[in-house]
This record gives sequence, structure tokens and C-alpha cells, in this order.
Amino acid sequence: MTTPLEVPARAGTERLPDGRLLGWAEWGPANGTPVLLSSGAATGRRLGSGRAAAERLGVRPISLDRPGPGASSPAPRRTFADFAAGIRDFAARRDPGRPAMAGHAQGAPFALACAAHGVTGAPAVVSGADEVAAPRFAGALPDELRRLVALAVSDPDAAEQLFARFTAQAMWAMAMVMAGSPDCDLAVHEEPTFAAACRHALDEAFAPGPQGYARDTVLAMGRWDIDLSAIRVPVDLWYGEEDATHSPGQGAGLTERIPGAVRHLVPGIGGAVLWTHAEDVLRTLLDRTGGPEPADAP
Repeated sequence: MTTPLEVPARAGTERLPDGRLLGWAEWGPANGTPVLLSSGAATGRRLGSGRAAAERLGVRPISLDRPGPGASSPAPRRTFADFAAGIRDFAARRDPGRPAMAGHAQGAPFALACAAHGVTGAPAVVSGADEVAAPRFAGALPDELRRLVALAVSDPDAAEQLFARFTAQAMWAMAMVMAGSPDCDLAVHEEPTFAAACRHALDEAFAPGPQGYARDTVLAMGRWDIDLSAIRVPVDLWYGEEDATHSPGQGAGLTERIPGAVRHLVPGIGGAVLWTHAEDVLRTLLDRTGGPEPADAP
């Protein structure tokens, strides 16, 4: 079942110790168990999960703009470690302790970096981008993707300039929806409420310019400077059985690299798992973190 998208219940910015702003938006009860969301490519804080599931489970999803897109200040040449440090500062100022974190699509390595640096509790990787620059994928990538990955590894500055040519419309038409999506995903993405929310999120993310998205993509597409073996909290990886985009092995290799990680393969859907199975993902995160028992359904 598709999880309907709704406008955030609350949204704003938090000023970090270095003076930068970090944009956030949240759903669910104001006193709910916080779950941070590292969103997919250039969708930022406005594209969260359904309010009904969050309220039923007593969860407060907090979606974040990475540095550059949307309401967050830019941080040129930032690294995964820099992102984790910013989330540590954000969590300290908002005082949610070590919250669980979900990383969706391109947001997956950023969520894993936070876990590896001990910033967050249990992470969920949902339709997560894999480390496609790893040698094991050398023969598994389409020619164009292999070329882009090679450029991101060998000349990150040139790759950033290339990715900075993207626009919100291009992301919608090519990268986000229309390129290679199975029919089960298109049914989600083309639903009018979802489409409007996604377009709004993309427009907001690209409003300051494409540089933030370009830096995110170079980091995600290059070699990850993340010690996955250092993760000491439970990790769940969620992939749709029809997803042929985010990971050549549907996360199997990524799961093997993370101590104790559990992979969930969801039938009947592709990369749209976050929208169709948000309640399953949130419920599992609550189980991992010892969160509150969900309220009884009406």
C-alpha cells in the first residue's frame, strides 16, 4: 500500500556551531521518538513519509537537507565525516540523544557514515545506493554509469562540474522516475499527490543551485571513505525485488560488509519501498532502538 505524502507538521533551520544552517522538516507527534532521514538525491527535507504511520507508531521523522540543497548552507569539498559531524551538532542542539536514522537511495552512505562515526543509533538503508566504485562492480555496471563512476574516482572536480549541469526538471524526468523504473514504481511516482510533493521537493532542493547535489553525487558515486566494519549498531537494509537501479546486487554485498546487518527483500515493488512500506521500516527501527509500543489502530 502506498504511503500518502503530506506537508511537514513543522519545518525550520538549526544553526550549527560553525555558523552554517541545517534545514529540517518533521512529521508525526512533536514528542514522538525521533528518526532522522537522509533523503534521496536532491529531494531534501520536504519529501518525508506519511503522517498516519508516524503518528500510529509514535515516531517523529525528521528529514534533513544535506549541505547545499534546500535550506542548508553549502559546505564545499565536504566529506562523509563532515556530514556526520554536522549531524552530531544538530542532534546535540535538538537533544534527541543518538536517534535512529534512515538513509534513502543516495542518502544511504550518509546515514551509514553517521552510524560508523557513532553519531546515530540503528540505521535503516532503504533502496540504498551501493558503493558502485568498489572493484567488485567493475563488470556489472552499464557503460555510461561505469564512465561516470570512473570520472568521480579519477577527477572528482570534473565530475562535480558535470553533475552541476542537472536541474530539478532533469532529475524528475530522467534520474528520479522515468529512467528504468518498473511499472510498480511508476504507479507510486505518478500518483498526483506524490508527483506534486516530489516536484516541490526537487524545486526547493535546487533553488540555491545544483552544487550541493553535485557534491553529494561525487561522494556517493566515488569510493566511500566510511569504515563500515566500525558500525556497532543493528543495520537493516531494505530493497524491493524489482529494484534494478540502486544496487547491482540489491544490497547483498553491502549487507556482507556491515557486521550483523540484515537484508529485507520486499516483493512486488522496486525502488519505491520507502513510500509503500514506510510503516515496516519505522516499526523495525523502533524494535532496534527500544522505542515505544505503537498505539492501537482505530
